Amino acid sequence: MEELPIIQKTYDLIKWYVPILHSLPKAQKFTLGDRMINILYDILEDLIVARYAKEKLTKLESVNTQLDILRYQTRLLLDFRLIAVRRYEYAIKLINEIGMELGGWIKQQTKC
Repeated sequence: MEELPIIQKTYDLIKWYVPILHSLPKAQKFTLGDRMINILYDILEDLIVARYAKEKLTKLESVNTQLDILRYQTRLLLDFRLIAVRRYEYAIKLINEIGMELGGWIKQQTKC
């Protein structure tokens, strides 16, 4: 079965982001960093579950909320000066791409 692009993009975001989050200073690594890692994995898992679910909309809306939380947490990293601006911009670009695909998927499900 062919991989959905949104799942692959989420997987790629995790591969890129988790090592950065693991390198945060100790105080943030075990608070904000761990929370962000858990949300990243939850998003991936929920997208995979939604792919096979008969009723996808509830799961997709939950992912949309998680993605918004991840945006704010990423902004906190920047505001706390824990990541460089270029990394922030790249992370937000990836998160927004996932969000656009997710929005399209949600829109498609509301038409069904």
